[in-house]
Amino acid sequence: MDGFPRTKVGGLSLSRMIIGTNWFLGFTHTSEAKSRYIRQHLMDRQRIADILEVFLRAGVDTLMGPLPHAHLDDAITDAQGRTGVEVIRVSTPGLPVTAETPEEGFDAGEMERILDEQAALGARFVMPHQSATDRLVDGCTRRIRRMDEVCHLIRERGMIPGLSTHMPESIVYADESGLDVETYISIYNAMGFMMQVEVDWTARIISAARRPVMTIKPMAAGQIRPFQGLTFAWNTIRDRDMVTVGTMSPDEAAECIELSLGILERRQASVPLQETRSKASVKPRG
Repeated sequence: MDGFPRTKVGGLSLSRMIIGTNWFLGFTHTSEAKSRYIRQHLMDRQRIADILEVFLRAGVDTLMGPLPHAHLDDAITDAQGRTGVEVIRVSTPGLPVTAETPEEGFDAGEMERILDEQAALGARFVMPHQSATDRLVDGCTRRIRRMDEVCHLIRERGMIPGLSTHMPESIVYADESGLDVETYISIYNAMGFMMQVEVDWTARIISAARRPVMTIKPMAAGQIRPFQGLTFAWNTIRDRDMVTVGTMSPDEAAECIELSLGILERRQASVPLQETRSKASVKPRG
């Protein structure tokens, strides 16, 4: 394969691996102590740019995360300058949902401010974060209330609308209602971490979705080792779907890329195995 495999979403070519940003921003889904340690000691502009450079040089040019964020925005600029590769930004902004929103709609001025900012920052996709999307899911009418208005505003600004969700029914309802979105973000991993229905149910929903799906948390926020997590993810989604991967170092990024290419190409990945004393008995002699 020449570079990392790609897919098309809303007419735009994206790498099938997406750069995740939770580890960059200290969202570990483990503990506040660990998250705080990452924010204070590990992640800064230089370190993030070093990781992004590895992805970009391998043809992984699509990044998902909140915009704006100072360290991340600066790191993207640095990595683009080093590689000459433009990052395709998939933004997941929060929206101002209140008790009145389902009936009265969003605050028009605030929505325009948020989406104008996304456009100014170069977002190609805007996928309202699940903290907004999932609060507007209506199981009675099987629709996502007011989201058609949001999609229209996104389109008006030349960006591509999608949905970020933790609720599998969001995908089903959006498809049934013909909501104007081009892609979905869905949690998907082998252990069912943070998933609201069983893994096989989610797999079926993803495979039936009318649009490509950006899967997230394939390694369950570090609870599944990369080989197992990526093998499951790549082998149980469609060729047009994507896997979002978060890493904390350039070496981790390179490892996840090579593991994924090995899985997709049906070959043994050339990744060094972890060496411990207990492995001595299983290593071949000579």
